[in-house]
Amino acid sequence: MTDELDPISRLRAVDPALDVEASEGLVDRIVDSATAHERRDADTAVDLGAERARRRRKRILASTGVAASIVAALAIGGIAGYALVPEGRETAAEDAVNDEEGAAPPITLDGPRGGAEGAAPELGADTGLTTRSLNDFEYGYGGRNAFHAGALFSSAATTATGYAYDGPSSSNVETVSALAAALDVDGVPEIRDGSWVVGAEDGVSPSLSVYLDGTLSFFYYDPTFDPWACGDDCDPPTADAAVGALRDVLAEVGRDPDAFEYTSETWGGSSTHMAYAWPVIDGQRLDQPWILELAQEGVYSLQGGLSSVVPLGEYAVVSAQEAFERLSDPRFGAQMTALPYAEREEDAAVDWSPPTAAPELPPDGAALSWPVDDVELVSVRLGWASRWQSDGNVLVVPTYAFTDAGGGTWSVIAVAESRLDFAVE
Repeated sequence: MTDELDPISRLRAVDPALDVEASEGLVDRIVDSATAHERRDADTAVDLGAERARRRRKRILASTGVAASIVAALAIGGIAGYALVPEGRETAAEDAVNDEEGAAPPITLDGPRGGAEGAAPELGADTGLTTRSLNDFEYGYGGRNAFHAGALFSSAATTATGYAYDGPSSSNVETVSALAAALDVDGVPEIRDGSWVVGAEDGVSPSLSVYLDGTLSFFYYDPTFDPWACGDDCDPPTADAAVGALRDVLAEVGRDPDAFEYTSETWGGSSTHMAYAWPVIDGQRLDQPWILELAQEGVYSLQGGLSSVVPLGEYAVVSAQEAFERLSDPRFGAQMTALPYAEREEDAAVDWSPPTAAPELPPDGAALSWPVDDVELVSVRLGWASRWQSDGNVLVVPTYAFTDAGGGTWSVIAVAESRLDFAVE
């Protein structure tokens, strides 16, 4: 097989990290971090079930930057203030904000992925996704969709303000030190390997990393305690405590806690409570929340972005009708960006039995299965979504969000083509 046809060679050729060299000592740091917990507990009997749960949870929390916004987008599922709660979870209703009282839900230009950026979600109860929902409907993963609407949308073009995350204003020792102090992380901030770093990074001490991207996305984790050591007797903090802890951190780094909207959730059997702080622009939440996980012992993890949002001038915006037509234009990559919860529940309930024999041979000239999802769009709103640039900047750009008859959301950039750079970098 030639390299031209070899699928492995073709995959390697399009790898965006093909020419990236690992920083010096990267392997050693990864190994040290991965084995720190085992070294610390070498003489302690391990509950394998609890340890697996702890590591699964840690993997979810370790995502930063864009991943944080995607996890948050999955959590709200296109319904303002109400987190999607797959079976086995509980959510704090007293913190939910309904459509009448709170800002509109965030819009994202990325699909509903889980984990690191670009990764497909894991199947199972944690996401509510099943093999059927991915293969048959392919919610935004390059599936075939035909869009239609009962009536034409508005054909009036307009303008809207664009925004950007102001990284340089917050990328300094003072701001990073304030965040570290709020989290009781000892040390002087210094830039190492493309990040502000505070703490020992030894895997056994609390540490803080602030990445030098446009949002100054950061991640904090405290490995000095294990919230899941309680086993089946876990008792999470209250929603008020989690939201209060997040508000305190925002205040200590000089942000106005009242400029954010808050939601919270916990899981059945969890010993922690999650709190979300959503930035708001003109009555809409942005897709870059701060996310705090509180245990009885204190803050277990925190992620978000230190940068403030500043205006970036006016952008020409296409009409809602032209945006509707963009959904069928491959240049704009239409994808569902919020799953309808009812559909996810229905998919998760589909019965499946393993086959006992190979399928029968199809007849001559059998029709080729080529499923196309027929999507009826029923409403549209103009808002904003984050767009990550190749230089690390993060813009908050005008974006349309269409809602389909099943409650799913399809987003497409609203900026006119005259302000879009289609060049391949």
